[in-house]
Amino acid sequence: MDFALVSRVFDVLRLTPPPRLTLLEAQSLSSAHCPPFPPDAPALLTGIDSRELALQVKKVLLSNYPESHELSLVSGNETHIITLFSLDAFSSYASSTCLYLPTLGEGTSLESFAEIVAHLRAPDGCPWDQKQTHQTLRTHLLEEAYETLTAMDENDSAGMCEEFGDLLLQIVLNSQIATETGEFSMPLVIKGIYDKIVRRHPHVFGDVELNSVDGVLQSWEKIKEKERKESGSGEKTKGLLDGVASALPALTQALEYQNRAARVGFDWPEVDGVLDKVREEIEEIKQAQNIDEVTSELGDLFFVLVNLARWKKVDAESALRGTNMKFKKRFSYVEQGAGRQGRNLSDMTLQDMDALWDEAKRNGL
Repeated sequence: MDFALVSRVFDVLRLTPPPRLTLLEAQSLSSAHCPPFPPDAPALLTGIDSRELALQVKKVLLSNYPESHELSLVSGNETHIITLFSLDAFSSYASSTCLYLPTLGEGTSLESFAEIVAHLRAPDGCPWDQKQTHQTLRTHLLEEAYETLTAMDENDSAGMCEEFGDLLLQIVLNSQIATETGEFSMPLVIKGIYDKIVRRHPHVFGDVELNSVDGVLQSWEKIKEKERKESGSGEKTKGLLDGVASALPALTQALEYQNRAARVGFDWPEVDGVLDKVREEIEEIKQAQNIDEVTSELGDLFFVLVNLARWKKVDAESALRGTNMKFKKRFSYVEQGAGRQGRNLSDMTLQDMDALWDEAKRNGL
């Protein structure tokens, strides 16, 4: 760290240098997409010598900090208190211009979050958290994933923000347990997915040229096929569909199977073939003779309907969840309508309930 520079800047700011400080040349952010330092510690960016560089720094910082976040520009012996929004509006940039970026607040970095989760597991932590294992947390992970999906389905931004945090807690807590048992650590989790992203995107981080989504998906599948061969035990090489989680909801699992097969060319050439298959499966259901045959044929119909949804660029799981929510709202309207009439649903005829159902539809439910 350039202690002379830090001392000079903080003398001008009339502040005591903080115990934690990131010192960074502003130019290093010119090609970045997010700040390479934790927001719960202050930072000092040096060498903001032009409005163009200030604009790029502003764009990068906005990925973590709000527009209203107050900054201090130090130019010579002068200090200018500005907001992040107005960073590129300053008119006197020079090679000696520095930007002091105060902390965003306690608990805003992944490192600080990992610390409080580790504290929960420590001897002076929480008795409940101390007793958890990967297996006891399994149901919580599943529950949080579904709650996150619900917020996404409802396009609830505030809900998504909260549920992503709950989901992150499950990941960090499991990683902390693995750290304590010597299985792996959070840095290894991050390093693993970091390397995987770089490896599977040679068109972004390498010299491969791909200009279409289809090309990207085909390249992705070839890379994964190579990975499967390299990770094979020699006894049995993993197949194309082996990596699909068995615990996935059935519709999602069917979609993933179909997507993977399609990437290597195992797919209908036209959607008409899928529509013909839907009609064929309906006829086979009509001809089924017993419960086993009906079960099998219904499964085939569900599978081909997922394929039809895939061809129509619709996520089958989300479509069905949307219909489920729509049914719930309309049926609730029917229940409330019965209550307004002083009647019980069990006492109403199907025609009476259908009338209320149609009324719910007319009301936009």
